Amino acid sequence: MEPVTALAAAGVALVVKGALETAGQEAGRSGWTGGARLVERLRARFRGDAAAEGALDRVTDAPEDEVAQQDLERQLAARMLLDAEFEAEIRRVVDEAVAAQGAGGAQISAALIKNAQVFNGKVEVQGNWTTS
Repeated sequence: MEPVTALAAAGVALVVKGALETAGQEAGRSGWTGGARLVERLRARFRGDAAAEGALDRVTDAPEDEVAQQDLERQLAARMLLDAEFEAEIRRVVDEAVAAQGAGGAQISAALIKNAQVFNGKVEVQGNWTTS
């Protein structure tokens, strides 16, 4: 299991994805539309907490704002540390999003790993590499 901080970073990336989907900028890019559902779940969870609600609102209003993303990540991580059931729910949403990426080959979502710490060994890439 990844640490809560990495899970929070992935959750925030999904909130960003949901905000972009809602704005129509990313609609149709993937078959998974759980980002918007996650936003609504967090909205319900944060209700009554002005700091957490504000962090979520800032990210949904300006998904590219990295400071807002970091603030939401802290708010999300704090709640997951206090509530194991909530952490498990966020983990299920993140796992669902990863599974929806499909088995059509390895994919790396920069949005999901942008602020997460990744610990792994040496990585070797072979073959043709094209980017778009």
